[in-house]
Amino acid sequence: MAHGIDRKTLDAYWKENIKLTTFTLIIWFVVTYVVAFFAPQLNGIVIFGFPFGYYMAAQGSLIIFVWLIFNYAFKMNKYDKKYGVEEEEEK
Repeated sequence: MAHGIDRKTLDAYWKENIKLTTFTLIIWFVVTYVVAFFAPQLNGIVIFGFPFGYYMAAQGSLIIFVWLIFNYAFKMNKYDKKYGVEEEEEK
C-alpha cells in the first residue's frame, strides 16, 4: 500500500486515471490523424481567409493540444486530492 491507502481506493484511482488518459489519447488521435485525413474536404471551408484544413494544422490543433495538457493536469490534480495520493508541495 502506498502511503497507507487501501487497494480498493488505488484501484478506483487507476480506473479514473486510465479513463482520463484514454479520453485524452482519443482526442489527440482525432485531431492529429482524422482531421489530416479529411483535409481536402475541410479545405472547402474558409476561416479568416485560410482553408480550414490549413487552419486546423497551423492553429487549431495546437490550441487543442495545449487544452489537452491543461485539462489532464487539472483533472489528475483533482483525482490525486480525491484519493489522497497528491504530492507534498515544497516550501
